[in-house]
Amino acid sequence: MLTAISTGFHKGGWGMWPILFTSVVIIALIVERSVYLFRASVDKDKLLALLKSQVMSGNVQGAIKVCSGNPTPMTRIVQAGLMKFNKSDDEVQAAMDEAALRELPKISARTPYLAMLSNFAVMAGLLGTIAGMIKSFGSVGSDEGGNKTTELASGISEALHCTMFGIGTSLVGLVGFSLLQGKTTAVTDDINEVTVQVVNLVTTHRAQMQPQS
Repeated sequence: MLTAISTGFHKGGWGMWPILFTSVVIIALIVERSVYLFRASVDKDKLLALLKSQVMSGNVQGAIKVCSGNPTPMTRIVQAGLMKFNKSDDEVQAAMDEAALRELPKISARTPYLAMLSNFAVMAGLLGTIAGMIKSFGSVGSDEGGNKTTELASGISEALHCTMFGIGTSLVGLVGFSLLQGKTTAVTDDINEVTVQVVNLVTTHRAQMQPQS
């Protein structure tokens, strides 16, 4: 398998090098984003259950420790709100919104580059294809001696290898982009859901603690 890929790479000529560079960047981005999003994922139901038990028992510091003990974008946003537990509802919401402005861009960072790099891989493959075809027909139309059939076949082979590798790299990038975009959306939706429930939890518990007139 690796031998066939190596042979095909060398047959593709100079057009393979930008495709190779693009493929390395795509794979690096997919790995980096996958690791980050995996670490950013939280079992929201378990987290909410822990926070509810701590807050309803009056142990807000315990709820804060739950968040600080598992640092993720979601828990850092929730922790920012819990730190303002004794403040007004607007201040709690503002603290969480401010933390969200810091954390949410990190979740979607660099993923859109995969779509751009996928398109670039196709264009790089097309460029190599055109170069190979120019080489093929140029050798056929020249007055120089040599085996023109071999030169024509070599040029067409170069063109087709560039096309194949360019499309293959693009497919990897597009699949990675789609999967990561879906995971990013899921993580963001969980954060939005949890933050709303935490605000409601804080508001409800504070109202219950206030003396009835």
